[in-house]
Amino acid sequence: PVTESFKVWGKCDMCKARIEKTVKVEGVANATWEEKTQLLTVTYDPSKTGKDALSKKLASVGHDTEKYKAPDDVYAKLPGCCHYERQK
Repeated sequence: PVTESFKVWGKCDMCKARIEKTVKVEGVANATWEEKTQLLTVTYDPSKTGKDALSKKLASVGHDTEKYKAPDDVYAKLPGCCHYERQK
């Protein structure tokens, strides 16, 4: 297994739950998102998934990552408490 950390923007406990649940796909052993650092640490089997695929999945549910931006309409549908400051 490989363990990597990357930035995923979010704001609250609801974000934490959504982010961690979204990346718990086949091949992912563990996922922890820290609100303070905005870092998601994920342990996965590189033959089943990867940072790129996980980043795309997170963007599709409304969370910007280092590499992918969530579609504006998906971000807009997040609960108000989840509206993090988006990077330009």
